[in-house]
Amino acid sequence: MSITVIAPGMLSSFQDRGRLGSQHLGVPVGGAMDKRAHRLANLLAGNSENEATLEITLTGPKLRFNAPCCIAISGADLSPSLNRQALPANRPIIARAGDLLEFGQRKSGARAYLAFHGGVDLWNVLGSVSTHLPGQFGGYHGRALKKGDQLTLRTTLSGQGLEELAAKLWNVRVYLPAILGLMPRTAIRTLRGEHSSLFTVQSIKQFFSAEFRISPQSNRMGYRLEGARLALAKPQQLLSEATSFGTVQVPADGNPIVLMADRQTTGGYPKIAHVATVDLPFLAQCMPGETLSFTEIDLVSAQQLDSQREEAFGRLHQTLTSLRDLFEPYQEQNHGQPQT
Repeated sequence: MSITVIAPGMLSSFQDRGRLGSQHLGVPVGGAMDKRAHRLANLLAGNSENEATLEITLTGPKLRFNAPCCIAISGADLSPSLNRQALPANRPIIARAGDLLEFGQRKSGARAYLAFHGGVDLWNVLGSVSTHLPGQFGGYHGRALKKGDQLTLRTTLSGQGLEELAAKLWNVRVYLPAILGLMPRTAIRTLRGEHSSLFTVQSIKQFFSAEFRISPQSNRMGYRLEGARLALAKPQQLLSEATSFGTVQVPADGNPIVLMADRQTTGGYPKIAHVATVDLPFLAQCMPGETLSFTEIDLVSAQQLDSQREEAFGRLHQTLTSLRDLFEPYQEQNHGQPQT
């Protein structure tokens, strides 16, 4: 009851919503870079939102299914296909034993999320199966996928009635609210950071008006930005404090860094701004070489946007109750041992 990795892709690792509650131990939160796409893929595959998905970066893997399974793909358009037939995004799809899932040309975005109905047996560390690549723990043996890996499905689908289930799933109508889509943005909505008053007036103006290029020295820990150099009004020594996904720090060279999913737990660089949570998925789908600009919003507006997104997810979860019910008559539970 497994999936064979024929080719791993550039960087494919299992991620959930993160390893929460352990930053005081020096353990990063991690988790999916684009949590919006991660949650969507899970809901459409009939899972809870925190089930691990396979985060696929730029170049996708080639996977062979050795047992029937339902999958869903959200996020970047990396031209997925099943047995050389193009697959739609944001839909539940039945893969049969022997089917081959592949990815082709990147059309948009940087990261796609592949959900497997019922999930995969993975290494749980501190309440999360997210892969922490620098620490080599969590996920599938604490690393990205490699050729020849065998992924054990926790739930597979019975061969009997499979075509009936496939037809029922295909007839499910899925309507995604606009706020759950990846709408193009001319500028990323950002709040002033707690140290913004320490910067020169000119630097604040530049941050909210200039364009910045994402440096090749960017990864899941942080995006280094190149462009206008930002400066403090006078030298400052700051105590290290907890960091957050989306915090924009400015080191001594004046080039800002946006902290991402695998950020360190603490940092002492001054914080000029913080990306609104609702726009983090857009940022996660950007890649080195692309340019960014920032626009300022206030805390109340950011909170309202976040509430609207959560309400939309809540409505979608309720709408998909009938989809989740479809699986019950066809499920077979596997009893593989989680990794240790």
